[in-house]
Amino acid sequence: MGICASSQYSMKKVGTLRWPHPTTKIIHPDGKLQELRQPVKASLILSQNPSCFLCNSELMYINSPLPYVPGDELLQLDQIYFLLPLSKSEATLSLQELCSLAIKASEYISLLNRAYSSQKFSPFSYKRSCKVGTGFKYPVRSGNRNVVF
Repeated sequence: MGICASSQYSMKKVGTLRWPHPTTKIIHPDGKLQELRQPVKASLILSQNPSCFLCNSELMYINSPLPYVPGDELLQLDQIYFLLPLSKSEATLSLQELCSLAIKASEYISLLNRAYSSQKFSPFSYKRSCKVGTGFKYPVRSGNRNVVF
């Protein structure tokens, strides 16, 4: 966000990058985070949570009705969905509610980043670094030069 950048990969061995598998993230009303490694139809999640509906986080706007994800739609990888109680299905989304949901999502992303870091899924995890400023700059061993993108 903003001018910062993040990446979640590690050097498995010299020259080989390993990316974490993209997942669909579903945040439940009770605060539970569910991650899915493969696209599934929304109806599967909805059948397990009959008193809720799904919202795609990228389609939620202030002072607008909460958008339903149709049951026959495939949930996309690398997307965050909120599972919300049916009682909120007719409500418009307030700034306060949107901020609350954004904070919840941000907390989960932060937890996932820490989990990935503990599994060596951090940028240049073996004695390399990545600095973010006006561009990317990181040391390269060959020729003792810095590469700036």
